[in-house]
Amino acid sequence: MRQAGRYLPEYRALRAQAPSFLEFCYNPDLATEATLQPVQRFGFDAAILFSDILVVPDALGQRVSFETGEGPRLEPITDDSGLAALQDHLDLTRLAPVLETVRRVRAGLADDKALIGFCGAPWTVASYMVAGRGTPDQAPARVLAYQQPALFARLIDRLVAASVDWLGAQIEAGVDAVQIFDSWAGVLPAGEFEAWCEMPMQRIIAGLRARHPKIPVIAFPRGVGTRVATLAETLGADAIGVDTAADPFWLSRNLPRHVTVQGNLDPLALLAGGAALDRATDTILEAFAGRRHIFNLGHGILPPTPIAHVEQMLKRVRGF
Repeated sequence: MRQAGRYLPEYRALRAQAPSFLEFCYNPDLATEATLQPVQRFGFDAAILFSDILVVPDALGQRVSFETGEGPRLEPITDDSGLAALQDHLDLTRLAPVLETVRRVRAGLADDKALIGFCGAPWTVASYMVAGRGTPDQAPARVLAYQQPALFARLIDRLVAASVDWLGAQIEAGVDAVQIFDSWAGVLPAGEFEAWCEMPMQRIIAGLRARHPKIPVIAFPRGVGTRVATLAETLGADAIGVDTAADPFWLSRNLPRHVTVQGNLDPLALLAGGAALDRATDTILEAFAGRRHIFNLGHGILPPTPIAHVEQMLKRVRGF
C-alpha cells in the first residue's frame, strides 16, 4: 500500500531527481531504489514494485501525464474514435524500463523477501481513461457504461487482455506474486459490479493461471462491503485484500479458510500513532490469528505519517 512515498525523506530526495512522476516510473535506476528503500529501512517481508497503474493506458497509446499536486491527466476516451485510437495490444517495449526495474529489484532482494508486481483492475483503470483524470465518484465512466455498454465492454476487453500480458511480463521478469487493485470497485451497483468488476478480474486471474499456474495472485476489490466474501470464492485469487472499513472479525468468520487475507489497518491509525495505533494493530492481529494473513494497511500510507509510527506498528506485529 504505497510502501515508498513522501513519508520517507530518502524517497523525497530521490523523487526530486526525476522531471515528472511518469519519468520516475520509467527510470530503472530511480524506480529500483524507490522499491528497495522501504525494505532497507524497515525490513518488510515483501517489496512492492514502484510503478503506477496508469502505465497500462500509456502503453496502449493513450496520452498520460501527471500534474504536480493535481494527479494524472489523460486524453479522455468518450466515443468510438477514442477507443479506436488505442493500440490493439500492449506495447511492452514502452514498459521495458519497468521490467528492467523488476529484474534489478529481484536481484537486489534477499531470497527471503518477496517482490510483488501489480496492475489496476480494468474498471479502475477505465475510470481514469474515460474521465481523463481522477474523479470523486467515477461518474464519467459509469455514465458511459450505461449509455454505451458495447463501447465500454470493448474498452474493458482491451484492458483485460493488456492486464494479463502486463502481469505475465512482470512474472517472467521475476516478481514472486502479483496484486490486482480495483480501487473503485465499491461505487458500482450490483449488475454493473458483476459486469465491470467481478467478471473482468475473474478473466485476468484465469488468464494468468493458464500461463503461470503457480504464481500467487492477490485481488483487492476496495469498498465492496460484504460482497468481499463472495468475491473470495468466485475470483479464483489466492489472497483477498480488504479495505479499512471491513470488520476483521466478520472477515475472519466469513471468508473462505483457503483464501489468505491481506489488510486492513486504517492509515489514519498509523498516522495517529500512540495507544490508538496499538489497539488497532492488536484488533487485526487477534481477529486473524489462526488463519493465513498478510498484515497490511487497508489503503495507502499517508505522506505525513511519522516513521516512528511505522516502527511502532512493526514492533507490535513482530512481537505478537
